Parts: sequence; structure tokens; C-alpha cells
Amino acid sequence: MIYRFRIILDAQEDVFRDVEIEQTSTLEDFHNAITQAFGFAGQEMASFYISDDEWSQGEEIALFDMSEGTDETRLMGSTLLDDVADKKNTRLIYVYDFLSMWTFLVELAEVAEPELGIIYPNLMFAHGDLPEEAPEKEFVGETEGEDAMDDLDEDNEDYSDLDENYL
Repeated sequence: MIYRFRIILDAQEDVFRDVEIEQTSTLEDFHNAITQAFGFAGQEMASFYISDDEWSQGEEIALFDMSEGTDETRLMGSTLLDDVADKKNTRLIYVYDFLSMWTFLVELAEVAEPELGIIYPNLMFAHGDLPEEAPEKEFVGETEGEDAMDDLDEDNEDYSDLDENYL
């Protein structure tokens, strides 16, 4: 079977790519298809995250194991697409280049039969141009409109007597 995904840049402008790929491909294959579809060199760290209908970020599936042995990390190269996506679980989040934080919303749009003569993965459709820099992310905490550090300062004792060289 062939999975048809829409990969949308998490930005104000509409920038997306429609990619079809074999369901038995690995997430590393899918990562390579996405980087090529958007014109990235593909040399940066990246991760997929399992997501729900609200686009909540769940379990990470990383390109490389950077955990230093503390936790077992699920890796793209050993994870098949059909292990993480199907007709019930259609959403993933893809982050490319953790310094720039290119963030993409990935949604399984259709499951289809393979077509003769098509080489997969296949870029079906491209809309919009990738901006020069990754779109800024707005992180909102529980105390919207307040500085979170102000909340911490109210809860802690005065540290003004600490040696300045220590800080």
C-alpha cells in the first residue's frame, strides 16, 4: 500500500508538500523524502513525534540515538511507517534542525494502491516557498502574559547575599 501524506510547515503562510511513500518504508526514508521535498540538505538532526488529533507532541522517534544510554530511544531507521501511522493514527509532528526548529505538521491523507511506473517516495504536489528562516515559535506558558521567572522569584527566598563569583 501507498501512504499519501500532506506535510505542512507550521507557519502563517501556506507552505506544504504532498508526498506518497510505501507504507513499509522506514521513518528515515520518510525523513529523506521530506528534506528533499522542501530543499533541505538533510544533514541536520531531526525527529518525528507521534501526535493526536489536537497536534499534541507525543513519543519521539529520533534520527540518531543521543540519549547516552540513559533511555532507549526509538530510531527512524528501525521504525516502519505502518508502525506509527494508519487510518486511525494519522498525525505526526516532524522537527528538522533543532537549532532552527523547522516544524512540520504531517498528516496521512489517503491510503492507496501503488501505481505502475511510479518510483516511491514521490513528490505529488508542492505549494508555497520555504522562507529563508524557520518561522518563530510562540511558546505560551500556564501564566499567559506574565513572566514565568517572576513567579519563581516570588516563591524563592532572597539570594542577594550569595557571592557574585558563584553566579
